[in-house]
Amino acid sequence: MKKLLSICLSLITVMTLQAQQQSPPSQQQKWQGKFEQLDQMLPTPNSYRSSSGAPGADYWQQRADYLINVELNDDNQSITGAETITYYNNAPEELKFLWLQLDQNIHSDGNLTSMTSRSLIRDSIPARSIGIAQALLDFKGGYAIKSVKDQNDKDLPFIINYTMMRVDLPQPLKKGEKFIVKIQWSYNINDLMKTNDEADRSGMEYFPEDRNYIYFIAQWFPRMCVFDDYEGWQNKQFLGNGEFALTFGNYRVKITVPSDHIVGASGWLQNPKDVLTKEQIDRFENARKTFDNPVFVVTEEEAKKKEKERSKNKSTWEFYAENVRDFAFSSSRKYIWDAMAVKNGNNFPLAQSLYPKEGFTLWSKESTKAIKNTLDVYSARTIDYPYPTAYSCNWVGGGMEYPMICFNGGRPAKDGTITERTLTRTVSIIVHEVGHNYFPMIINSDERQCTWMDEGLNSFLEKETLRERYPKLDRASNTPKGIVSFMKGDRSIMRPVMAMSDNQGKSFSPNGYSKPAAALTILRETVMGAELFDKSFKEYAQRWAFKHPKPADFFRTLEDASAVDLDWFWRGWFYSTDHVDLTVDQVKWYKVKSTKVDPEKKGVKVKQGDLSASASQDKVMDFSGGPQEFTVINTPDQDYRDFKNRLDDNGIRQKLMGKNLYEVTLKNSGGLVSPLIIEWTFKDGSKEIERIPAEIWRDNEFEVKKVFVKDKEVVNMVIDPNAETADTNVNDNVFPKKMAVNKFEQLKKGN
Repeated sequence: MKKLLSICLSLITVMTLQAQQQSPPSQQQKWQGKFEQLDQMLPTPNSYRSSSGAPGADYWQQRADYLINVELNDDNQSITGAETITYYNNAPEELKFLWLQLDQNIHSDGNLTSMTSRSLIRDSIPARSIGIAQALLDFKGGYAIKSVKDQNDKDLPFIINYTMMRVDLPQPLKKGEKFIVKIQWSYNINDLMKTNDEADRSGMEYFPEDRNYIYFIAQWFPRMCVFDDYEGWQNKQFLGNGEFALTFGNYRVKITVPSDHIVGASGWLQNPKDVLTKEQIDRFENARKTFDNPVFVVTEEEAKKKEKERSKNKSTWEFYAENVRDFAFSSSRKYIWDAMAVKNGNNFPLAQSLYPKEGFTLWSKESTKAIKNTLDVYSARTIDYPYPTAYSCNWVGGGMEYPMICFNGGRPAKDGTITERTLTRTVSIIVHEVGHNYFPMIINSDERQCTWMDEGLNSFLEKETLRERYPKLDRASNTPKGIVSFMKGDRSIMRPVMAMSDNQGKSFSPNGYSKPAAALTILRETVMGAELFDKSFKEYAQRWAFKHPKPADFFRTLEDASAVDLDWFWRGWFYSTDHVDLTVDQVKWYKVKSTKVDPEKKGVKVKQGDLSASASQDKVMDFSGGPQEFTVINTPDQDYRDFKNRLDDNGIRQKLMGKNLYEVTLKNSGGLVSPLIIEWTFKDGSKEIERIPAEIWRDNEFEVKKVFVKDKEVVNMVIDPNAETADTNVNDNVFPKKMAVNKFEQLKKGN
């Protein structure tokens, strides 16, 4: 039975291939090798990074431990600090100098970002826009480096190159050795209202009604650059878009602030008795045992009271963070503080939220629970959350992430009301920024080079978290449907996803966030299937947790763990600016004419009246003319070659009798090869979804023909009926053509 059906389908395949040979690509359509392997585009595997995508047997990475004392001055809004860095050289080579990042110099006079930013004059330009662009807002930013010394307090030679500082060593640092650098520094904290939005990854927000500040302190101390096996020192300048490449280490940080401030930070508070009241400590301990609803450690009433008192005393908060790549903190007397425990594998991290009264009605309901939901979903897809806490702090604007702490936008209206748009935006930002604890804080990719490796992967899991935990929220930006408007835009100004972060231009946001997230959705839902994708994605996370993966490691791991050849997918979605645009060009309906055939008959008899989609340009085509008839002849002797047995040709014809055969011609107009998802609607009203892998385009990247055998008559067919491949023109995905307009409108609405 199976053998006869196989022969039957083979005959149909031969007929289809013959039809394809009659429609070669035009001279303008040159073969582009979309299914060729990526081997020559990826770095050669070695003992540091294996061909499977896993860390190699000789993989190594550097380490930097920090001891930092810092004081936040609430009178003049400045930071003064002293740090001791212990740098461990695990590289198989000597280092003659060290490179450190000075991110605050993006606000210094003559910074590279301002000098290379484009600007223009237009009528009715906002004062803030021209004030920032032309440095008219009287802010003096950037580091003042007081000293750079070794462990014996001897001065070390250093040179500052914009946002980078080179420190020369007294002698080469050999493999297995460590070196101690001590740095003293200060800077003025930028007002988020008065500095470049692109460069604002930290700063302060001023509240004129109560004359208080919230401080978001990040990128605040000279930090070690990454030195790795891939490119040596990652010392590319910080221009604003390309974020960070950072080295793991342990941090012990003492933060001195006004004594009425509440501080949240990367790491676990070491001295609660020195900075909290007994009542606050009791509430804090209660929160650590509460898993259902947040517990207030500092209430709204208490925060409002502190806004007015303004203590002149100081307190020092001490935090310890182990095996993190960075450290940030937030401080304010305005902060309301709630917290809740989360069961995460064998760990019990504490979800904590800090927010002013201006955010109370929204944040008291949503923030801490959003942290829990994020840790739940992300951990299931990657690794158990390894850190003791995760903070969400309310600020203005979008969001910014650091280990164990993030700054998230979104506030209710002044009267406390919350619109659906505000709710969706706020929850999405919190999920996204908390999710960054995994990408890139744990799976430590290089954001300076590849935005998509942290933002794109994180945006994908953000979408998955919203889908699982917030199904009523309307958030389509990271889906195939949501990326269509970008994909069908002007390709002359587009960049591939793989282009470096600072070179993305207008493509930065979609290429960094939504396009890779949509691509991974297609990979999971359409190409690989959820089970296989989830296993492979988790394998990547487990392999590269607390390490420094590169794009090739991600690409290779997903193939290694799934046995799915994905080079065509990476090539199209990540290395090109092609888009998906498949067209149903022709559909021909056939039926077998007779069950008996003259053994000498050589030809195929076809009924007159070719009802194909391209038969007439001025006529709407459908199936109303009925099927074309064809005959199936006996298998010629030469086809048997040396086989002695013979097939039952009449049995094969009998199996085709009464069947409906549809020869479909599809064209690829967008250049990006894609799986086919076909929805068949039959005469009796029933439907069927048929899925065909993208490899159908292997032999011809521009046009394919395929015959489908159906028991029932088809009344219409639709390509990509649920908008899951990011097809940019669904209007030509439908046959008969007369139903295209109506179906197109349905697809746009998501029906």
